Amino acid sequence: MSTAAPRHYGRISRYLHWGMAVAFAWQFATTGARQLVSESALDELLWATHKPMGVLLMLLVMIRIIWALLDRANRPSEINRMATLGHLSLYLLMFAVPALALLRQYGSGRAFSPLGIPLMPGFEGDEIEWMTSLGSLLHGFLGWTLLVLVIGHIVMTVWHRRTGDHDVMERMLVK
Repeated sequence: MSTAAPRHYGRISRYLHWGMAVAFAWQFATTGARQLVSESALDELLWATHKPMGVLLMLLVMIRIIWALLDRANRPSEINRMATLGHLSLYLLMFAVPALALLRQYGSGRAFSPLGIPLMPGFEGDEIEWMTSLGSLLHGFLGWTLLVLVIGHIVMTVWHRRTGDHDVMERMLVK
């Protein structure tokens, strides 16, 4: 039995990675439409999916973190400390961005039932100011920060593939 680190991520890790990549691309598209063509038919169509997709992503990121911890012995090693920090930053933001949105939603006192699943019943009375303020202050900013890190992640995988030093993209492609 070899003690060398695996060269590829397993099937579950790859499915989670690429599925979440598509879902985050959708989230950024909904936000982009909201910013660029607000109050248009496209904005209304896409924006209606933003919160439910955010809840799905929150669930998937929790599953992904748990899976990464459980499967860490079967994962390729990081190529350097910067890659490790980059991935930790991505995971942190993938969790924090939807968590802040949920905090803001709860603080608003409005009921929330994404995909028909009652997640927050809502409450009577004033909103909880610190929750709505914190969510409003950081959700968007950290969401755009996540997009910048995702773009950096993509650029670095292409860079490593083209320079030939570490073809890290191969790790997330089929085995």
